[in-house]
Amino acid sequence: MHKIILAGGTGFIGGALARHFSALDWEVVVLTRHPKARADQVREVGWDGETVGDWVRELEGAEAVVNLSGRSIDCRFTPANRKLLRDSRIQSTQAIGQAIAQCKAPPRIWLNSSSASLYKHTFDTDMDESGVQGATPEAKDEFLMELIHQWEEAFDSVQTPQTRKVALRTTMVLGMSSNSVVPVLRRLTRLGLGGWMGSGRQFVSWIHIEDFCRGVEWVIEHEDLKGPVNFAAPKPLPNAEMMRLFREACGMPFGLPAMAWMLEIGAFFLRTETGLILKSHRVVPGKLLASGFTFRFPSFREALANLIECQ
Repeated sequence: MHKIILAGGTGFIGGALARHFSALDWEVVVLTRHPKARADQVREVGWDGETVGDWVRELEGAEAVVNLSGRSIDCRFTPANRKLLRDSRIQSTQAIGQAIAQCKAPPRIWLNSSSASLYKHTFDTDMDESGVQGATPEAKDEFLMELIHQWEEAFDSVQTPQTRKVALRTTMVLGMSSNSVVPVLRRLTRLGLGGWMGSGRQFVSWIHIEDFCRGVEWVIEHEDLKGPVNFAAPKPLPNAEMMRLFREACGMPFGLPAMAWMLEIGAFFLRTETGLILKSHRVVPGKLLASGFTFRFPSFREALANLIECQ
């Protein structure tokens, strides 16, 4: 039986991956700070996300380890939060690297979370894995650039000669979990607040949760895939078009727009940052498409219809 380790795997994406690989009859182990007994076949094992401990035994002979650890970036970038954001990503990455180095039979592949926010704010250029990187004042993304670079540097610096490494440069993952974006935007749309945000011109890159899980399985199976891999659907779209599709799906004929100054006020009270909304992400899955991966939900309309119909 194949075995997969999901570090920090109790959230929305980790839960989906656990269900996906359990359905394939894999042994699934979740590393979490607060392990508990579960009704399904998934085992939870304790770790602190910082240091090597008894959990290292779980990695022996595993097919794959997926590191999903990291505090949510949906917060204000205060000095204290910036430290938490860095530490939660870099320390967990270093701990897994140290654990793999101690294994006699290390995992065949290590997939480490990263972010497609690494690519430059752009309206007219698709960004595959060779896309231009760098901060843009308009996008207010300087800290995110720094954070993601440090995260990937920590991952790249670990030497794992027997373990293939893949950085999952992930875009917005669409699902219906309470802490995913679709229920939030659907609720706003039904309240008549489903207009464009900021200029509405900024591109949104995204991937359906089902395609995300299938993509992870695909990367594990295809040994030629390594280094950074964009986890994004092939058709990014402008924010205004995305919100129009939400209105269409919800049967709402109108939606009040949110100007940039409104977003600034709202972000302050919601304790988040407007750059997460205003940055233009035009990311495409170059390596996945080149390797032959087929998306079940290549367009936003299809993805949204599937998620809402399943409710």
